[in-house]
Amino acid sequence: MDINVEKVEHYLQMVGEMSLQFGIKFILAVVVYLVGKWLIGKTLNIAELALNKKQVEATLHQFLLSIFSTILKAIQIIIFASMIGIETTSLIAMLGAAGLAIGLALQGSLANFAGGVLILLFKPFKKGDVIEAQGYIGGVEEIQIFNTILKTPDNQRVIIPNGPLSNGCIKNINIEGTRRVDFVFGIGYNDDIVKAKAVLMSLVEADERTLTTQATDIWVGEHGDSSVNLYLRPWVNADDYWPYYFGMMEKVKLAFDKEGISIPYPQRDVHIHQTAN
Repeated sequence: MDINVEKVEHYLQMVGEMSLQFGIKFILAVVVYLVGKWLIGKTLNIAELALNKKQVEATLHQFLLSIFSTILKAIQIIIFASMIGIETTSLIAMLGAAGLAIGLALQGSLANFAGGVLILLFKPFKKGDVIEAQGYIGGVEEIQIFNTILKTPDNQRVIIPNGPLSNGCIKNINIEGTRRVDFVFGIGYNDDIVKAKAVLMSLVEADERTLTTQATDIWVGEHGDSSVNLYLRPWVNADDYWPYYFGMMEKVKLAFDKEGISIPYPQRDVHIHQTAN
């Protein structure tokens, strides 16, 4: 079998040229990859400093850094693959289609994720706050990316998805240091209004939890069907709200009984008319 030496030399020359070209591309790609890795590290450090400066919630802090790092590394790999001659257009299209399919399949979870980011970013409430939302009242135990966990006053654990939570109404009950306690006390129409108001004010002033920095309002608020309703509005520290409320309800009943002030209940007068047969 005859061997064409010229063809062999030609093929060897082609292989050498291709190897040289690929080797140069590969070396350049490796250099760019290493430089990109260094730049990504520096960029992530700058991002972390910015998040620390803004005092971003720890959960959101780590999640944003993780997402940012993943995006930068994906770009780095695509650039590396492109430099060594791998076709990246179809790869990018495939990743886009996969992302769209995943997004449609997990749209509920993505809505909760977006809600969690908004809550952690804008902070309508924080861990330890007592909130009322989605029909529940409780202390915030944990704010996760997808859910917020509450503990109710009767020690139940409630997990609320962040999607509807971020789009609904939220009442942050104890975000302020002080709260107004709203009372309504009914007295009989035959009772002395001035005396009843004096009794209520004396109870409020005698309780050391009542704040003197805020004026206590008291007025006749309503002429009810069976009672004259007195509105009492003292101010207390947020932590004293419920002990103050329940304590005052008991004190008022005892004081009204002692002073002969009635607390009427709904009643109806029935008049019977007899007719002669």
